[in-house]
Amino acid sequence: MNDELKQLAAEAIDRHREVLVALSRRIHEHPELAFEERQSVAWLLEACHKLGWEVAAGICDLPTAWKAALPSSNDGPTVAFLAEYDALPEIGHACGHNLMAIAPLAAAIGLQAVLGKVNGRVLVLGTPAEEGGGGKQLMADKGALDGIDAALLVHPTAHSVVKTQALACEHYDVDFHGKAAHAAGSPEKGVNALNALILSFNHIDALRQHIRSSSRIHGIIRHGGDAPNIVPEHTSGSFIIRATTTSTS
Repeated sequence: MNDELKQLAAEAIDRHREVLVALSRRIHEHPELAFEERQSVAWLLEACHKLGWEVAAGICDLPTAWKAALPSSNDGPTVAFLAEYDALPEIGHACGHNLMAIAPLAAAIGLQAVLGKVNGRVLVLGTPAEEGGGGKQLMADKGALDGIDAALLVHPTAHSVVKTQALACEHYDVDFHGKAAHAAGSPEKGVNALNALILSFNHIDALRQHIRSSSRIHGIIRHGGDAPNIVPEHTSGSFIIRATTTSTS
C-alpha cells in the first residue's frame, strides 16, 4: 500500500477515533468472562451495524462469536481481522482485550476507505474465550477461517513488533484425594492431599531447569483444603503447559 493509500486509511480511522476509544473504555469497564461476553458483543455488533457492515451473530454454534463483512465487489484476497473481548477472572481486562476488540474495527475502517483502489475483501471475526476457552480453535474447527487468505490480530504490549512466536498450550486440572482427620487430635489418621499438591509444585519447579527454554509450565492452587485444623482430604490445581509444538516426538 503506497503512502497515499496509507494516508486515506489513517484519516478514515482518525474520523472514528472518539467512537472507538469510547467503545474500548466501555468494554474495559464491563469485563466479561470467556463465553459470557454478551454485552461486549452487543456493543461491537452495534458499532459494525452503524458502519454499514453485514453482521452475523452467534456463528460456529458459539453465542458470543460473530462475523462482520465489509461491502465489496472486488475480487482478490480475503483478509480477516480478529477481535478478542473476554476478560480474566477477578482481574478484568489485564491483557488489554478491550483494545483488541476495537483495533480490528479500526483496521477494517482504514481498509474500507481504500477498497475502491485495491482489490480484496475484508472481514472482522469476533473470537470469544481467548483466556483459556480456545474460542478461535472452536471457530476454526467449524470452518470460520475457510476461504480466508490472511487472518490478523494485534496485542497490546510495551514495545512494537511485527510478529511474535506463539506457543502451543495444554490445560490440565488436577485433583488429589486423601483422608480427613483432626490436625491436632489425630493427625496420624489423615492422608494430606495438600502435601501431594505442594510436592507436585516442588517437583515441577525442579523439572523446569531440564526443559527447553522455550517451554513453560505454570499453575495455581484452586482448592487447598477446608479448614486449617482439618487434614485436607481434597485439593485441586490448574496447570498450563506451553511449548513450540504439541507434538510429543
